[in-house]
Amino acid sequence: MHARDVMTSPVITALPTTKLLDVVQILLENRISALPIVDRRDRLVGLVSEGDLVRRTEIGTEHRKSWFLSAFGSASVLAEEFVRSHGVTAEEIMTRKVIAAKEDTPVREIAELLGGRKIKRVPVLRDRQVVGMVSRANLLEALLVQRQQQMEPPSREDGVIRNELIGFLKHEPWAELSHVNVMVKDSIVHLWGSVRSESQRDALTVAAENIAGVREVVNHAHVSVTLL
Repeated sequence: MHARDVMTSPVITALPTTKLLDVVQILLENRISALPIVDRRDRLVGLVSEGDLVRRTEIGTEHRKSWFLSAFGSASVLAEEFVRSHGVTAEEIMTRKVIAAKEDTPVREIAELLGGRKIKRVPVLRDRQVVGMVSRANLLEALLVQRQQQMEPPSREDGVIRNELIGFLKHEPWAELSHVNVMVKDSIVHLWGSVRSESQRDALTVAAENIAGVREVVNHAHVSVTLL
């Protein structure tokens, strides 16, 4: 799956000159947590998120500076913090260095971005223009759809299921097929043999459950001390 398969589109945007109150109203009325900021040619120039609006002087949540930082802190850093907590336009409060994806970016890479950068969503761009937004919720929705499809798998022959499972296990470093046998009857997978640990036994079950057409998995494998 790619970004285009899970993204929300079209995306609500605003201009750099959009007033703070208008930005807040757009976020609340549309129940969104971030607003891409675009120029007159619809090219992404920034992003205003709920996080950008948390530290505000109006509600008394701006950063309280220690006397040391006030006296010896970088003037540019202090000035930037002042603009973000007192700014009145989208351009003044937005995050300028926005992490974005392309339409063909694999969902796996987007998940790594969200987790690694500790962000909640990424804009999807086409020629610098915003064409969609992928959030953590979008990934959960994609997971739900995929699992529902697997819960109602197409009818498949037992031999096809067995060959696909064995082929999959051959590429898994934890699976030792020399000690495991796979049998399939009426779309029910039976696993026999010996494994080194309970986690290895559980992994065999999960692998079988993820093969399309499997109705049930019966794991007869046992943990053997002789393999440890």
